Amino acid sequence: MPHASRSTSLPELTALFSDVQQHFLNVIVPLWQGPGWNADMALPYEALDAAHQPLPPQRYRAMACARQLYLFSSLIGVVDNAEVRAAALFRSLQRHFHDAEHGGWFYSIDAQGKPLDQRKDLYTHAFILFACAHYWAKSREPLVESTLNAALEVIGRRFATGDGLYEACLERDWITLQTGPLQNPLMHLAEAFLATLAVRDDAPTQRALLELCTAMHQHFVDPQHGVLMEKPLGAVDNWYEPGHQFEWYFLLESSPFLRGSELHAALDRAFAFTEQFGVEQPSGAVRAMLDLQPDGQPKDSTQRIWAQAEYLRALTLRPDSEAAVMHQLQALQQRFLHAGGWHECRDEQGEVSRKDMPSTTPYHLATCYSGLSEYLR
Repeated sequence: MPHASRSTSLPELTALFSDVQQHFLNVIVPLWQGPGWNADMALPYEALDAAHQPLPPQRYRAMACARQLYLFSSLIGVVDNAEVRAAALFRSLQRHFHDAEHGGWFYSIDAQGKPLDQRKDLYTHAFILFACAHYWAKSREPLVESTLNAALEVIGRRFATGDGLYEACLERDWITLQTGPLQNPLMHLAEAFLATLAVRDDAPTQRALLELCTAMHQHFVDPQHGVLMEKPLGAVDNWYEPGHQFEWYFLLESSPFLRGSELHAALDRAFAFTEQFGVEQPSGAVRAMLDLQPDGQPKDSTQRIWAQAEYLRALTLRPDSEAAVMHQLQALQQRFLHAGGWHECRDEQGEVSRKDMPSTTPYHLATCYSGLSEYLR
């Protein structure tokens, strides 16, 4: 593996992780408790600029609200007032985005709080399910579990295509838009199913998860290289994303339900291939998008913090990975974290290409740091 060969001591790794975690708790989380919070709407702004000012709001998305609900649920008992914030975000999810007429949740509202994009997308619904599972684990409020049940019900009844897969997007009234299934919403649905199963025994959800992973292997995995494509096999202009390979790998490897499945075996086999073409050395930067033909050519070499975090989290589950984990944690800290927050993207030359900090990114850092905590424990 193309990683730093020097030996890494566990105390050294633990000390570095402690620094990174303190940065998260002392720099990043306060951004969303203070300047990133619109108290009038009880919603996070979509993004902050480098000076910690909210970008002028054009919209608020249900998915961003749900990701922040996950974030503050995960911080209950760790950060002051996390419980109060999580409760406010849960109420806002229902108040601003729930569609009382047709069921489900709108994609977005405008700056004044009126419904904007009223379509129903699987990505949003998956994050609502994911956030409610985490929040219910902490709050045990019946209303939270009933929202979790409503999300499961609407996903199963409205989005399911009957073959283990799910439509990516539907009209407000659930009329089809002929989008078909797409990899990324399906991955977050698998993540949400796993979050549900972590908080309760749920045979139908377990069955849906196993059927989803079987269908993913059948319809999305390139038979030659074992990588998961972003669109179903045979779709025109298809590609794969190393960040998503690593994200899927973590979900499959960490789950007793999914470890040993055909999908898990494929991504396990493809791990080295994804690293070879998807991770630039010696920087450790994860490339955004790759073509399979010709072999592993970058389609987009942007380096995104979320993909960096997913690679790091995946490495915690690889054998003999201590040096690699250290190398990637250093890369994350040195290339993406800074005294005022984080760099969202660097370009192929390594120059910072996005100065804003979206409200959705702390979710990726929180899940990554959770994986690192487990690893170090």
